[in-house]
Amino acid sequence: MKIALVHDYLGEFGGAERVLAALSDMWPDAPIYTAFWRPGDAWERFKNKDVRVSWAHHIPGFATKLHSPLRFLAPAIWNSFDFSDYDVVISSASWYVTKGFGTRGGSEQKPIEICYCHTPPRWLYGYPTSVEWQRYAWVRVYASLVGFFMRHYDYSAAQRVNYFIANSQNTARRIEKFYRRESEVIYPPVELLPTPKVKKEDYYLIISRIVGGKGLALAVEAAKKLGVRLKIAGAPAGYATEYQDLLARSGGGKGIEFLGFVSDEELVRLYAGARAFLALATDEDFGMTPVEAMAAGTPVIAFRGGGYLESIVEGKTGIFVDVPTVESVVQAIRRSEKISFLAEDCRNQAEKFSKKRFQNELHAFLKIHGKRK
Repeated sequence: MKIALVHDYLGEFGGAERVLAALSDMWPDAPIYTAFWRPGDAWERFKNKDVRVSWAHHIPGFATKLHSPLRFLAPAIWNSFDFSDYDVVISSASWYVTKGFGTRGGSEQKPIEICYCHTPPRWLYGYPTSVEWQRYAWVRVYASLVGFFMRHYDYSAAQRVNYFIANSQNTARRIEKFYRRESEVIYPPVELLPTPKVKKEDYYLIISRIVGGKGLALAVEAAKKLGVRLKIAGAPAGYATEYQDLLARSGGGKGIEFLGFVSDEELVRLYAGARAFLALATDEDFGMTPVEAMAAGTPVIAFRGGGYLESIVEGKTGIFVDVPTVESVVQAIRRSEKISFLAEDCRNQAEKFSKKRFQNELHAFLKIHGKRK
């Protein structure tokens, strides 16, 4: 089969980009179509691949600042690509309405389109986003106008997809709710470098971009109240105010460290050495970092909701926070200190989300659905 891969854009290297990397490993000769790229870790990972950007990439400032306010251009961006020469197009889709591709030049030859959906665009359907744009009145008005038309387009584009794959049962429910489409769940691949033998240290860990919607402020306030060490690895993204707010909150707390971007080698050491990993987003689509923590033998303290419910075994590989408040996080940390979690239990649970499992399930899916009828 001749396969093309499509991804929102290349910038930061997060969970969606790890899925794209796994897809590219499976089909190394498949070109990667994307709206645009900008300097960042994702671009460094894929720059030696056959990356094909849209016309919008060449608009001055589009990749850095204009792609968000000009997101209504998404239909024109994706319809500008010609996929008629391919047998299968696999999209890695989240916020940029990356689905429903057509063909150009009057071609009747349309490839099988498979959408690996990380989530229907959160900003379109009222879910918390990493950039809390709702705080600005003029942005809310603009987004409501753009969103009205983009929701109609998003639904229409979803109807042109042949098959949906959801990254979790949580996302599958959203696909059914908003698109009236069925989907098959194939959990994303979680793969770390070999875990080094390190001694557990007395710190808690968060791996996340410094953005809103991730529960970072709750973690900082809880760490201050308990007087425990907290390490936060991840670079600031979105509005600078998110990072400044966290710095201000952490000012009175000893042992709260912002590590910025860390290498994969350092990431594994941080996971392995932590007492527990904190995952406090209130409605995570799936959440790969908790699985990465378990793969390193570290239990997880997570909010009881979203995709976390599908990966964490309460009392065995972690515990849940029932209410997104500082006091609830404090109580959960205290409860976790009384439980003897076994590293082997955590690793065994993480193995259910391995890269090999992902590739086997996707190959099996294509064997059934990857041919035109």
